[in-house]
Amino acid sequence: MKVLAIDPGYGRCGVAVVEKTNGRDRLVHSDCIETSAKDDFPERLAAVTDACVRLIETYGPNALAMERLFFQKNQKTAMRVAEVRGALLNVAAQANLPVFEYTPGQIKSAAAGFGSADKRAVAKMLHALLSIEKRGMLDDEYDAIAVGVTCLAYER
Repeated sequence: MKVLAIDPGYGRCGVAVVEKTNGRDRLVHSDCIETSAKDDFPERLAAVTDACVRLIETYGPNALAMERLFFQKNQKTAMRVAEVRGALLNVAAQANLPVFEYTPGQIKSAAAGFGSADKRAVAKMLHALLSIEKRGMLDDEYDAIAVGVTCLAYER
């Protein structure tokens, strides 16, 4: 199984392609799509969705996995992230990909072994689980990798 995993956002959107082959998880690709705050939201949304369409075309995943939106104090940001999620759901539907969604607790539990793990613990465990050679990754990229690992664990 090969999964396009996404930590949705419009300023920074973490993406990763992970796959399970012969019982082992493997990181195929990861990145952080960054958009300029100077651009209008529709342009930022288009940049994120266009990048995800290219990832689907390039890597041919069998599924798309995303972190479920949790309530944030900043409602404007939460609404914009919800709009990104909606656009990404449309991208998945257009590509006939099943979508799997996970709560932050499920992701932390699957990636680090306990649901209250902090970002540092998750990143450390991801390095133990996968061969991650890239350095200087942003949290959004690690979050996307963790979403992918979660999907591979839950959807056998």
